[in-house]
Amino acid sequence: MSLLVVGTVAFDAIETPFGKTDKIIGGAATYASLAASYFTSGY
Repeated sequence: MSLLVVGTVAFDAIETPFGKTDKIIGGAATYASLAASYFTSGY
């Protein structure tokens, strides 16, 4: 089965009270494709 995910992929910078980091992968297409990967049969 094929799936085409259309959306954004970006590098995020996150700062919390516990630390700061740059270039963390994010964006809607990243998380949609990650969620869809749980429904594949492992090809």
